[in-house]
Amino acid sequence: MLIEKTFIDGLLLIKPPVFTDERGFFMELYRKDLIEKYINYHFVQDNISCSRKHTLRGLHYQVGKHSQGKLCTVIKGKVLDVAVDIRFGSPTYGKYFSTELSDENKCLLWIPPGFAHGFVVLSDEALFFYKCTAYYNKDSERSIYYADKDLAIDWKVKNPLVSEKDKVAVKFSEIEKDFIYSHQ
Repeated sequence: MLIEKTFIDGLLLIKPPVFTDERGFFMELYRKDLIEKYINYHFVQDNISCSRKHTLRGLHYQVGKHSQGKLCTVIKGKVLDVAVDIRFGSPTYGKYFSTELSDENKCLLWIPPGFAHGFVVLSDEALFFYKCTAYYNKDSERSIYYADKDLAIDWKVKNPLVSEKDKVAVKFSEIEKDFIYSHQ
């Protein structure tokens, strides 16, 4: 399993070995003994979403004792996955990392607590799967406006399909200091 650090402290791109032959492929999507060397969290909830082309979900996060780390991958299709550093005091505060996750590259992205997360579907349909380190809690949920000019995220899609909730999310400049940076 190849685990690469990104330019943002804490974000990891994970490339598991994939074994292919004329029948298809086999891979270990999650293997605790290898992952726990890099990710010191316990996963409690698995989620999957099915979204059509140009659907944009995000930028979401939870705060307090319900803050979530997410281990993300795509089972079918292709997405642009985005994580925004919202840890006050971080040298990369307000910066984002984006990568394509797909059924072809079979990569995973680890997003620890302290990041807002979103993705946009680039294929006709995508099955997006992620493991979470905390249970979903509606009262702890927060959202940042996906098209905030201060973040200047290149979503690769001009007119995304966005929920009403995400269309009225707060600007990046209005978020509270829910996360304070400490070097991992």
